[in-house]
Amino acid sequence: MKNNIRDLRAEKQLTQGDLAEAVGVSRQTINAIEKEKFDPSLPTAFRIARLFGRTIEEVFRYEEV
Repeated sequence: MKNNIRDLRAEKQLTQGDLAEAVGVSRQTINAIEKEKFDPSLPTAFRIARLFGRTIEEVFRYEEV
């Protein structure tokens, strides 16, 4: 799943650790999501989107391979 979390974090001047703490996951989880090596659970995706004031669709994009 594609995402633009890194860009959204930069806009808000958040570190991966800051974002992880705010949504209740580890920094390693945020890193893996940003690198598109791990897809977040639906609750985590909602928390990330809500934190940035965006819809899930604005943060995450599903692309068929």
